[in-house]
Amino acid sequence: MTGARAAAHGQASYDVRLDWGPTGGAAVAAGADVAVVVDVLSFTTTLGIAVGRGTRVYPFPWKDERAAAFAAERDAVLAVGRLEAGLDKLDHRGDQPPSLSPAQLLTSTPVARLVLPSPNGSTICAALEDVTVVGASLRNRTAVARWLAKRVVGGARVALVPSGERWPDGSLRPGLEDLWGAGAVLAALDLDGVRMSPEARHALRSFEDVQDDLAGALAECASGRELAAVGYEADVVAAADIDADDAVPVLTADGFVAAD
Repeated sequence: MTGARAAAHGQASYDVRLDWGPTGGAAVAAGADVAVVVDVLSFTTTLGIAVGRGTRVYPFPWKDERAAAFAAERDAVLAVGRLEAGLDKLDHRGDQPPSLSPAQLLTSTPVARLVLPSPNGSTICAALEDVTVVGASLRNRTAVARWLAKRVVGGARVALVPSGERWPDGSLRPGLEDLWGAGAVLAALDLDGVRMSPEARHALRSFEDVQDDLAGALAECASGRELAAVGYEADVVAAADIDADDAVPVLTADGFVAAD
């Protein structure tokens, strides 16, 4: 891609820009100071809960033997899949093993270190380079906006990255829940004098359209219906609990930790 095309697709002339998934995220994060990754159902929702409970979280793209080795190297617990974390399944502590399920994580005993694989939000966070990465969801959107505000005033450029989901063929499926999550952060941010790209402005307006019945909208969107259909409606309810969390997960060289 030529320099002019890269600048256009990276929305380089704007202070706040937005694009989807790993490829779009890399494009808008190039030249940005902060990348805000949003994966409402469920990586960044679960991430915010875990970090808020004192857990150091490591993103990882794959849930296979590579993830197990990565966790072992860091003396961390590897999160299990939702189905593996059923109520009748207990770990060596006699507790439910941590998983990508935010509802499950809210009721289990926190662990010190957690590897949290996911094909979307976690993959994006692990791949972004040369930018400060934070995780945002509906639950911590105001906390993230407060953290961003001090940096935006100082001239920081912000890239919003709604993660989206995956179709069976591996292609990106934009998820409304992530667009709303990105817009929710913007709605809590003072944007006076801030140059927002049309893509970012669309996210803000999309959130404003549903904010009066956010829980209902989240339950009715495709991703919410998908989770409810396989028995995880509680995860959708937990994800819709706007401003329930105060922690801002910031990615360091040693995993995500809560911002000071």
